[in-house]
Amino acid sequence: MAAKIKVPERAKRGEIIEIRSLAIHIMETGFRHDNVGRIVPRHIVDTFTCEYLGKTVFAATLHPAVAANPYFVFHLRAERSGEIRFTWRDDKGGVITERAHLEVTDP
Repeated sequence: MAAKIKVPERAKRGEIIEIRSLAIHIMETGFRHDNVGRIVPRHIVDTFTCEYLGKTVFAATLHPAVAANPYFVFHLRAERSGEIRFTWRDDKGGVITERAHLEVTDP
């Protein structure tokens, strides 16, 4: 599993910014069969969270029907400079965390 994020480097205090995140993951549902008829084991990203300044600002629980490489776009209000942390967890114990720093300036 790997991930990509897009976060503006700077924003003015109070500005609404757009955040984009992509988990690169095959998202195997557990319903498919291989070429000899065996069920391919389930392997999905099952949770995604984004924290800004230590508080959760976006969270999602995913299920087998979600496509490969889950992509989220959401918005948040820039309050002050600090870290934005993204965490994806899969159902086999895999975890990936990405971080970005947002610099907030006075309007």
